[in-house]
Amino acid sequence: MAENNEVAAPPKKGKLKTIVLLVVVLLLAIGLSVAGTLWFLTDSSGETVDGAAEEVEEIFVPSGYMVMDRPLVTTVRHPGRQRYIQVYLAFESTQEPALAAASKHLPLLRNTLISELGQLEFMELQTPEGREALPQRLLSAVNETLAAEGEPTLDRVLLRNFVVQ
Repeated sequence: MAENNEVAAPPKKGKLKTIVLLVVVLLLAIGLSVAGTLWFLTDSSGETVDGAAEEVEEIFVPSGYMVMDRPLVTTVRHPGRQRYIQVYLAFESTQEPALAAASKHLPLLRNTLISELGQLEFMELQTPEGREALPQRLLSAVNETLAAEGEPTLDRVLLRNFVVQ
């Protein structure tokens, strides 16, 4: 018999083993990236920290207004001649209780504001700086009065009309 010199070829290895190995490596890489991300985003207490949730979100609260219908009229200090000031005001606050308190104590606030306006110098009111400082000065007087009554304070005093003669 003739000898068969053919050597048996090794059995073909399937590509299945390579595909399975790639899938396992891919899943391991995904798992490690998720675990690393969670590790970086957790603080020492184990709670996740979200950058957006960490920032304090400011919610817009619209302002409310209380308009003083009658003007405040008084004299201002000026050597020689008597000078007058007439001011129409409005109060602004984001808190409704502060506006209610201002309405409740309006006679007291009018008295405080007229006293504050009467202490002003005429020449001071003629300068832009003096006119710009006036609402802040009136706000301080109003808030001191409201605080003395145990009420919440206002945010701003607005000049609706301003006349000095």
